[in-house]
Amino acid sequence: MTRRPPKDHLDELIEQVIVDAYTDDEELSSFQVMIGDNLAVPFETNVLGLQVTVTAIDFRVGSGIVAICRHGQQRQAIGILDLPLPDPRPVGAEWIDAYRRWAG
Repeated sequence: MTRRPPKDHLDELIEQVIVDAYTDDEELSSFQVMIGDNLAVPFETNVLGLQVTVTAIDFRVGSGIVAICRHGQQRQAIGILDLPLPDPRPVGAEWIDAYRRWAG
């Protein structure tokens, strides 16, 4: 099983994201950019028993930061905090961990 980064590293990542943000919306937008820039896509994972390919990270009003998942011809946006990550975790997954810590 791939290890998650230590909490102090997550705090450093959070600080990188929010340093120039002045509101919660700006912080959320900054997380979306950092996750989108650093998470290696595409990657495969399982959602509700189906193998899906995560093709992109996006922001959707009402849903927040989402992973765009594809299964065959079907596409679905899944909240990034609800997305099960594969083992091994994709490069950049620590940004999701930092977002989870910030959002918690």
